[in-house]
Amino acid sequence: MQPIIQIEGVTKTYTSGHQALKSVDLTINRGEIFALLGPNGAGKTTLISIICGIVTPSSGTIHAAGFDIQNGYREARARIGLVPQELTTDAFETVWDTVSFSRGLFGRAKNPALIEKILRDLSLWDKRKAKIKELSGGMKRRVMIAKALSHEPEILFLDEPTAGVDVELRRDMWNLVRQLRENGVTIILTTHYIEEAEEMADRVGVISQGELILVEEKTRLMQKLGKKELTVILADPMTAIPAELADWKLTLKADGNELEYIFDTHDERTGIPSLLRRMGDLGIGFKDLNTRQSSLEDIFVSLVHNNGRNGQ
Repeated sequence: MQPIIQIEGVTKTYTSGHQALKSVDLTINRGEIFALLGPNGAGKTTLISIICGIVTPSSGTIHAAGFDIQNGYREARARIGLVPQELTTDAFETVWDTVSFSRGLFGRAKNPALIEKILRDLSLWDKRKAKIKELSGGMKRRVMIAKALSHEPEILFLDEPTAGVDVELRRDMWNLVRQLRENGVTIILTTHYIEEAEEMADRVGVISQGELILVEEKTRLMQKLGKKELTVILADPMTAIPAELADWKLTLKADGNELEYIFDTHDERTGIPSLLRRMGDLGIGFKDLNTRQSSLEDIFVSLVHNNGRNGQ
């Protein structure tokens, strides 16, 4: 696929000595939805701010839509839309004027039909004459998205776009993301709602302590790192796992009423039939069985936990 963003050896160290990014390399392909996941303080917003030209990197190079973001800042930035976490708008301007003005900042000719379409897509049309100060937090978030789309960017950054907003806005937001992707817009999002990344993203990057610790296609990541859990609900509670079951590395849960067994679905032998036979031989009865596929959130938590432990 054709790359639209190329990041090579990007670092950021602040004057305080804090190293926010540690030699990040990343290529984002044209037309994809890329989810950047990581805990608070991991470096997500710093990386986005550098790509958008808001923060200067300490070292490294970034090209966006073929332009160097430092030497060709104006050309690169004109192709980028950004929805930041913070709500920053003129409280006394109307919605229509705010969005129209944002388009003009990028030197784009007036296009009332486009502004109307954006406002309608974001359920803002009825509020077009309202002043920003009169809007709810969710509506202000919609205005930020409309501003970012007003100059028809090729690349759209969504930095925690649905954090703390209502379910209706979240639904509108993701419907719009799908529509934009169909129109060829490349979308990079950070989110704490991992189920959204699991549903929407083509690829996932995980950043922790300023390092990009993994970049993978979402489906391949789920296949590679996803595990299944077998829960055996016992007929009678246990106080301890018998030594004869040590080979399966079981965990006793629910006050001794459940045994948990984690296995890899891609292994030729999962170990489940032999486990159940061994339990039968030992006279251990069970009332029910259920399995659960690990989610992207489980994988994310595991990766970040392991990276934090390795960094100690």
